Amino acid sequence: MHTGLFHELDFAANGKSLGYLSIPFSVDRSPYFQVKVPVCRIRNGAGPRVLLMAGNHGDEYEGEIALTQLIRRLAPEAMCGELTILPFTNAPAVMAARRRSPLDEGNLNRAFPGDASGVPTSRIAHFLETQLFPRHDVVFDLHSGGTSMAHLPCALIEKQGSPETFARALALMDGLGMPFGFVAENGAAAPTSMAAAARAGAIGISGEFGGGGTVTPQSMALTRRAIDRLLLALGSIAEPVLGPHQPIEQAMTLLALQSHTQAIYATRRGWFEPHVDCGATVEAGDLAGWYHDFGRLEMAEDELRFAASGIVISRRLHTDSESGDCLIQVGRRLDRAAFGLS
Repeated sequence: MHTGLFHELDFAANGKSLGYLSIPFSVDRSPYFQVKVPVCRIRNGAGPRVLLMAGNHGDEYEGEIALTQLIRRLAPEAMCGELTILPFTNAPAVMAARRRSPLDEGNLNRAFPGDASGVPTSRIAHFLETQLFPRHDVVFDLHSGGTSMAHLPCALIEKQGSPETFARALALMDGLGMPFGFVAENGAAAPTSMAAAARAGAIGISGEFGGGGTVTPQSMALTRRAIDRLLLALGSIAEPVLGPHQPIEQAMTLLALQSHTQAIYATRRGWFEPHVDCGATVEAGDLAGWYHDFGRLEMAEDELRFAASGIVISRRLHTDSESGDCLIQVGRRLDRAAFGLS
């Protein structure tokens, strides 16, 4: 089947191979240009089939760095089953240090199920949902807050599929060792990688591992530990590849983002000054920050107050803001016991 994308991957071959997903796309400087998306396949007989991907958004670096290290370090004889690694899934965005692709302004995590004859981002999404995701049991898509956002380190799953599938996804997420976890309900038709994985019959796991268009020792440690723990839990590896790791200090706190009232949005041009940072526990009515108007010096800044209680999960890093920008948001706590977790 023509997908507007071709490759030379041999899914039945044992060993390790590096190659590319290639997308023909004419540009001004090169009429026969091809978008090259690096891909690694590692296989050692029968076993779990796992897809690890980063660079869904180009300016989110923890997963990109950790997966390139995994490619170099993991030998086929040290694993069981199949592993497909896409360290730079939307490669044009990664190489431009942008959230979206400079070739088509495509946001890959809003492009599923894609289009086989569309622009490059849409073709990548189509190939993932129709060709790669169905070949795997688990899809792990690593994110962070990107250039403009600080984000609480957390894992994420979608509340989709059968009760058995959801329970399995929840257990795998809980085992990653992340301090926080999200249970999202975006719906079966959502244009995200997690909804696409569910439509393809795979368990989807995601997460936010940092932010600000940078990495820190803490964010990289959490990312490497999460990757190793997932592969260990699935039986893909018997020993950590990216470790050693610090022990887990606390049980994962479950959170939900269920309403737009959990966020504060700008409604005009202004300059945002936060009062609290990610991780703060807040109540409805608490002060979130101030919104300044540099064009009206005679007017006092606006006080911004939370409309919902919970834990601050993200805040805007860029002070200069426009109408529609999300300034800060909270996640509502969920009861672990209600989800069968101790």
